[in-house]
Amino acid sequence: MLFSSHALHGGWGILGWTFFIRRPIVNLENYFPVLLFILVGIGVGVAPQVLGRLLGPHRPDVQKNSPYECGFEAFEDARMKFDVRYYLVAILFILFDLETAFFFPWGVAMRDLGWAGFVTMLVFIVEFVVGFWYIWKKGALDWE
Repeated sequence: MLFSSHALHGGWGILGWTFFIRRPIVNLENYFPVLLFILVGIGVGVAPQVLGRLLGPHRPDVQKNSPYECGFEAFEDARMKFDVRYYLVAILFILFDLETAFFFPWGVAMRDLGWAGFVTMLVFIVEFVVGFWYIWKKGALDWE
């Protein structure tokens, strides 16, 4: 006999015949959201760029092809020094931008949070104002 009953009933394990005979049926409906996510990503990200490249005008010149970084003209050395205030303003912008993002969900759910949520948000607002006042007095937002 070519195959024994032991091999047909799981004797060979994952490499045996049971792997090929008793495979579970895969339900492809579970993968539909993933496929939809990929298609929307392609439609939103790739399709407009391809259409813009095909349908839009393409007239490069010297200024369009020149390197541009943070508003400074390109020099000989790629390791030029930037003013620290540039980084400070950028970090402060990100910090206060993220902090103000907390106001929107609080405003939406304010009735559900009750007094505890209201007092917690008042403490947050006081800390926010004190921090803003501190960086303003230190001159971190002044650009010369």
